[in-house]
This record gives sequence, structure tokens and C-alpha cells, in this order.
Amino acid sequence: MPMTDTLRLFIALELPHDVLAALQAMQDRLRERAPRDAVRWTRPEGIHLTLKFLGETPAAKQAAITAAMQQAAAGYAPLHLHATGLGCFPNTTRPRVVWIGLGGDLAALTALAEALEAATETLGFAREGRAFSPHLTLGRVRQEAAGTDVKALGRLIEATHVGEIACWTAESVSLMRSDLRPDGARYTCLAQAPLKPVSPSAEPEP
Repeated sequence: MPMTDTLRLFIALELPHDVLAALQAMQDRLRERAPRDAVRWTRPEGIHLTLKFLGETPAAKQAAITAAMQQAAAGYAPLHLHATGLGCFPNTTRPRVVWIGLGGDLAALTALAEALEAATETLGFAREGRAFSPHLTLGRVRQEAAGTDVKALGRLIEATHVGEIACWTAESVSLMRSDLRPDGARYTCLAQAPLKPVSPSAEPEP
């Protein structure tokens, strides 16, 4: 079987199983109250925190991307994060993407995302045009959803209070492959870069 010439890639933080379970419970809570079939819910095992989307990429670039990712992640300590708050893009009047927000070490997370932008830019990948907005996608509104259902979904999101539903420590960054299939995307981790602060240099002996 011939090797694939291109890979659909992105860099992300993978989520622990208990966090995915909490997100699934949130999906179930919304699914019970949302207009039927208005949302295509993300498979829980497919939820992740995207830091940099690379898109269709020559397979030959994988090693260089991995090295750039590892270099960008070097010096960053593990990130303490929590999933909290419910929202949607672009707004509750015209919801298209339903998400859970993030709290915790967001300044360090944003700095890490910027470091990855800079590292991958040197490999020819364009910078993201929008500001980094960390979130976990629960679902996407179907294009064929009726306007009344879309508005009802927006009202539901506005009325649903969600506090902290999970917390975790991210200890590595992952290079992910996305395979698009009729029943949804499938994700495979191709490489990881540990988040580990640089040890201070030892004091020279007198």
C-alpha cells in the first residue's frame, strides 16, 4: 500500500479520560434540551484543545514539524487547566459552534500557542489570522438546521449556567493526524513534546 503523500495535521493538547467523560456528560445534558438534530455533537474521544492547525501537509515535513514543536514546548511547565463556562461562536443569536471554555494557566497557554505559531511559521505555515481563543468544541450546528431551532439553541446556551466541570494538568503537546471519514474525523497522535521547565544552570564552582 503506497504511503500517503500528505497528512492533515494539527498540534493540540490531548485530554485525560476523566475530562472527556465530564464533557460527554455536558453534551448529554444539552442534547436532552436542545432542538432535536440541530447539532452534530463531537465524539468525546475526538475532543481536544487545538493550539495550531497545520492542514494538508507533505508527509516529508513531519520530522521537521515534530522538532519545531519540541523546541517550542521546551521551557514551558505543565499547564494547570480547567473546563468551565458554556458558549458558542460567533454568538448566541447565530450559534454555529458550541463550546466549553477554559480557565487556569491561560497566559502560559497563550504564550505556548504563540511559540508554536512562530516555530511553524519558519517551516512555511501561515500564522492564524484570528487571536488564539482556547475552547473545547462540544458540537457544531448542522447547516440544514431550521432557523427557529438555531435561535432556540442560542437561548438554551444563554440560559444554561456551567461552572467548573473538570480540571487537569497538561504535561505534553501532541502532533495529531486527522483522517476525515463519512462518520466523522478520526485522530491519531504522531508525536509528543513534553512540557518541562528548563532546569536552572548549575552555579559554577569558585
